[in-house]
Amino acid sequence: MEYLPHRDSFDEDLITEDDKKRIDVPFFSLNSILVATENFSNASKLGRGGFGPVCKGNFLGGTDMAVKRLSSDSGQGVEEFKTEVTLIAKLQHRNLVRLLGYCVERNEKILLYEYMPNKSLDTFLFDHAFCRLLDWRIRFEIILGIARGLLYLHQDSRLRIIHRDLKTSNILLDEEMNAKISDFGLARIVEGKNTEANTNKVVGTYGYMSPEYAMEGLFSTKSDVFAFGVVLLEIISGRRNMEFFEDVKM
Repeated sequence: MEYLPHRDSFDEDLITEDDKKRIDVPFFSLNSILVATENFSNASKLGRGGFGPVCKGNFLGGTDMAVKRLSSDSGQGVEEFKTEVTLIAKLQHRNLVRLLGYCVERNEKILLYEYMPNKSLDTFLFDHAFCRLLDWRIRFEIILGIARGLLYLHQDSRLRIIHRDLKTSNILLDEEMNAKISDFGLARIVEGKNTEANTNKVVGTYGYMSPEYAMEGLFSTKSDVFAFGVVLLEIISGRRNMEFFEDVKM
């Protein structure tokens, strides 16, 4: 695995000295990422999320990683990037995707994660061929894994974290179909004994947002529990949450 131990080649407008002190993962050179992804070739592409395109990178030593590249037209920006790179490295749990490194170089902003060979939960749930592989035992274990990951974020980690964008496309599956929560760009830390906060900028995905968050900007750990309930319904039914809304309109 190739990386640069020093962190002195940053865009100072993006990463401050205080930020550097909070970053606990290695800085990868852009050249090493270009080699690992064959210059972000089409063959390496795994998909695309709100952050931008995701590619598979094969690094020195045979380590596979998921390489997330912030695109200029991304719905997420610099603050979300900084949140992920400074926050996720401090979270260690078997049901959370691990951040392995990052790169800020030549106007590129890149995050490197452990590679999840079975991609996202929504790929399995809503594909007519793949959904047959999800028997009730596997679905139960996936539900249990998501619940354990949320419990860690809300109660058991040294930081109390509200994810704010829990959905099936943000649940990744490893080679043994274990569920891991990903995409922490919209996550927020709740300080002290506080259990809720509010914002004038409502972000996330409609259909998974709790009513008080969507309408009033009030979010809490309960907001994540609401989203978990929607995901649970999708796992059990095999239907996207918007399909239920369409049924009601009919």
